[in-house]
Amino acid sequence: MREKSRPTPGPRARTRAVKPAAAPRKAAPRKAAPRKAAPRKAAPRKAAPRARKPAKAAPPVKMLLRLYIAGTSIRSTRAIQNARRMCDEHLAGRYQLEVIDIFQQPALAKDHQILAVPTLIRALPVPLRRFIGDLSEQDVVLIGLDLKAK
Repeated sequence: MREKSRPTPGPRARTRAVKPAAAPRKAAPRKAAPRKAAPRKAAPRKAAPRARKPAKAAPPVKMLLRLYIAGTSIRSTRAIQNARRMCDEHLAGRYQLEVIDIFQQPALAKDHQILAVPTLIRALPVPLRRFIGDLSEQDVVLIGLDLKAK
């Protein structure tokens, strides 16, 4: 039997894009089985324990206090005197007291939301504590600063 030949298409014949045949998919490479760990060697023996140095005492926690006052009023000067006296008696060198006059630095008062003066704020250690007034009630302030048991 003879095969029939197809006529070649003319110059105006429509051509159709033919997708090349897809290559056969290869199987995903297999992961190698995990190797077993080599047996561990015995840990080298440690030398005889040395005499330990005595543990250093933790440095005392410094307290950061900010006292907001309004000018040189009687209540402001009394608050400064009371705050310094309490700090000298009970904190002896473990405190930093910043006295801030809200007339000279009103932006600080606004930033720290000061509504009444005089106000003492314990900034460090946390949590923040606020005391409003001239600090004449020493027991209340000392308990609030965690310097005296209730």
